[in-house]
Amino acid sequence: MKITAAVLEESGRARPFALSRPISVGEVDLAEPGPTELLVRIEAAGVCHSDLSVVDGNRSRPLPMLLGHEAAGIVVGTGSAVTDIRHGQRVVMTFLPRCEQCEACAQDGRLPCSAGSAANNAGLLLRDGLRLHRAGTPIRHHLGVSAFATHAVVDRASVVPVGLDVPPDVAAVLGCAVLTGGGAVLNVAKPAPTDTVMIVGLGGVGMAAVITAKAVGVERIIAVDTVGQKRAQAVALGASEAYAPDEVLEQGISARYVIECAGHPRAFETAFAATRPGGTTVTVGLPAPAARASISPLTVTAEARTVVGSYLGTAVPSRDIPRYAQLWRAGKLPVDKLISSRIELAQINEAMDLLADGLAIRQVIMFDQPANT
Repeated sequence: MKITAAVLEESGRARPFALSRPISVGEVDLAEPGPTELLVRIEAAGVCHSDLSVVDGNRSRPLPMLLGHEAAGIVVGTGSAVTDIRHGQRVVMTFLPRCEQCEACAQDGRLPCSAGSAANNAGLLLRDGLRLHRAGTPIRHHLGVSAFATHAVVDRASVVPVGLDVPPDVAAVLGCAVLTGGGAVLNVAKPAPTDTVMIVGLGGVGMAAVITAKAVGVERIIAVDTVGQKRAQAVALGASEAYAPDEVLEQGISARYVIECAGHPRAFETAFAATRPGGTTVTVGLPAPAARASISPLTVTAEARTVVGSYLGTAVPSRDIPRYAQLWRAGKLPVDKLISSRIELAQINEAMDLLADGLAIRQVIMFDQPANT
C-alpha cells in the first residue's frame, strides 16, 4: 500500500533543519505484514531525542530510514500467526521488541533483548523483516516502529494493547517517555515516600520521571535543568523545588536517588556529584557514543555509592504500560501535561530544531485530528 511518511535522507546536515531539510515527507510503499506482524494506522507519534540523535548524526543508523518510535495507533491488519490482537484495538508502540527467548529477556527488563537490539541496529523488524520501499529502494525501519507515517507494519512484540479510553496522544507518550522516565523511578530507584529523588534533565523523559515520582507518593522531588521554563513546569507538575545545575553544585544540594535524563556527560557528572553517600545514581540518557564523563572511583568505594544504567526504564513493556495507563486513569499521572504541542507531519524538520534547542518537552504528531490543539 501507499503511505505518507517522513524519511531521513541524510544525517548530520547543518542546522537549522528547517532549512537543510534532512527529512523528506512523501509517498512510500508499505508491504503487507508477515505472519507475526501487524498493520497499524498511526494516530499519534511523539518526537523524541532518539529520533534527533539519528538526524544530527550522534547515533549512526543505516539510511534512508523512516523515523519515529514513540506512537499509538489502531490495528487494521494482522499476520496469520497473530491471535491475541484484534482489528480496531489501540496499541502503544515500544521501541525495544523482546523475543522472550534470549538470556537478556530473562533479566526482568534489566537488559535489552539481544535479537531486538540487533534488528534495531540493522533497521529491520524483529524477525528480519523489511516492509518499506520507495521506487524499489529499501527504506530502513527505525527501532522496529517507523511511526512518522500514516501506517506502519510492526512485529507483534513491538506493541502493547491499551483501551480506547486512553487518548492516542497520551498512549503514544506512554511508549517511550513514560516507559523510560517512569521506569527509572519504579523499576530501578524504587523510592519510599520519605526518600528524596532528584531528576537531572527535564525533557520528556525527565518530566515523566517527575510525574511518576509524584504519582507514587515521593514527598521531595528536586528538578534540575539549565532552562528556567522547564524548571517552572516541573514544579507545576509536582516537583518540590527546581534548580539550575550550577546551583545544585554550589549549594551542595543532594538526594538519595538521582536520575540523569539528559544524555549529556556534564549532566551525568552533576547527577553523580549530587548523589548522597550510600545513594544511587540512575542514568537513562543516551549521549553520543564518543562522549566521556569524569567521576571519582574513590567516591564510589568510600561512600558506598551505586551507579546503574537503565535502558528504556528497565521496562517489560507488556507489564509496565498497562500500569502507567491505570495511573493515568486514576488521575495520578498527568501525561497530557507533558505534551508541549501537537503538530502535523509536514512540520517534522522544524520540530527537530525545537527539540535540539531545548524548547520542547514532547511534540506529538497528530494524524487523525487537527494539530496545535
